[in-house]
Amino acid sequence: MPSIATTVQASGKKQADTTPPAPTIILAPLRGITDALFRNLLQHHFGGINQAVAPFINPQQKAPFDDKLLRDVLPEANQKTLPVIPQLLHTDPEGFLTLARRLGDLGYQEINWNLGCPAPMVTRKKRGSGFLPHPEEILALLDQVLPQLDLKLSIKTRLGLREPTELLKLLPRFNDYPLTGITIHPRLGCQLYKGTCDLETFKRCLILSRHPLTYNGDLTTADTFQALQQRFPSINSWMIGRGLVANPLLALEIRGERFQQDERIERLHTFHEDLYTSYRRRLAGPSHLLGRMKLIWSYLAASFEQSDKVFKRIRKTNSEEQYLAVVNEVFRESQTARKRHESSCSVPQ
Repeated sequence: MPSIATTVQASGKKQADTTPPAPTIILAPLRGITDALFRNLLQHHFGGINQAVAPFINPQQKAPFDDKLLRDVLPEANQKTLPVIPQLLHTDPEGFLTLARRLGDLGYQEINWNLGCPAPMVTRKKRGSGFLPHPEEILALLDQVLPQLDLKLSIKTRLGLREPTELLKLLPRFNDYPLTGITIHPRLGCQLYKGTCDLETFKRCLILSRHPLTYNGDLTTADTFQALQQRFPSINSWMIGRGLVANPLLALEIRGERFQQDERIERLHTFHEDLYTSYRRRLAGPSHLLGRMKLIWSYLAASFEQSDKVFKRIRKTNSEEQYLAVVNEVFRESQTARKRHESSCSVPQ
C-alpha cells in the first residue's frame, strides 16, 4: 500500500519554488491519551505545537453541568504555553449551550464541535461522524445555537460516515455560518483508521468551502508533511494526533530540526520518565497506570527499531517493576544498537 508521500508525489502538480509560511501545528484530540497531563509534558519536553484541541467532553442529560467532567480543561490543569480548545460532542442545542456557557465562564473564547469521531459507541448514538448523514439536523442545531453563542465555533469532521458526499453536500451550506474554521480528516467514519486518506476528495473540499481548512490524517513524518504541503499549498494549518504520540519530535522535524538517534532516544527516555512518574501520582492503582502507559506505547513504539517486538514485550508486563525493567531494557538496547552501528561504520574497508 503506497504511503501518503508516494501518493501525493505521484498525483500532485509541481508548485512554484517559494518558501511557505511557518505551519500551524495543532495537537489532535485522542481520547485516553492526549489529556492535559500528556499535552503539558509533550509541549514541555519537545515543543513545536501551536495549539491543542482537547478530547471531547462527554455529553450529559442533566443540568446544571457536572464540573467533574471538566477536569481536563480546567485552566489550572493546562499550561499557557499550549493554548487549548475544548471539544463538544453534543447533538442537542440545550446541552450544547449549557456546556458552552460553562466553558465561557472558565475563560475560553472558542470551542470545537466534534463531527468526526468514528468510534462505533459514539456513532451509534448519532454523534461524531454518526451525525453526518443527517445534514438538516446539523444545520438546525447551528441555527439554534449560533445566535445564542458568545464563543467562537470551529468544526472537526470526516468526509462522512459511509459516503464522502455527506460532507461535500454540507460544506457549501456551512459557508453561511460564522465558523472560525473546519478541520477535515479525509476518511469515512466507518473506516475508523483503516485504508488511506482520500486526498482527491479533500481537494474537492478546498473548492467547496470558504472557511479556513485544517488538514488532519496520517501525518507521521516530515517527508509526508512536505508532500502534503506541496499538494495543498493553500493549507497552512495541520492537525496531528497519532503521529505526535508515535514520534513526539515530529513537530520540530516538520519545522526543519534534525536529531541524531542518540539524542532522540535520550529525550524520549526523559519524557517517558516524567510521564510515568506524573501518571503514577495521578492514576488510581497499578492496573490503571499500566493500562495508560501501554496505550501510549502502542504508538510510541514506532520510534524504535523492531517496533512490533518492542510493544509486544511491553504489553506482556503485569507489574510496575516488570514494566519499568522492560522499558529500561528497550532504551538501553536502542543506545547499544546505535553504538554498534556507529562502530561498524567506522571500520576501514
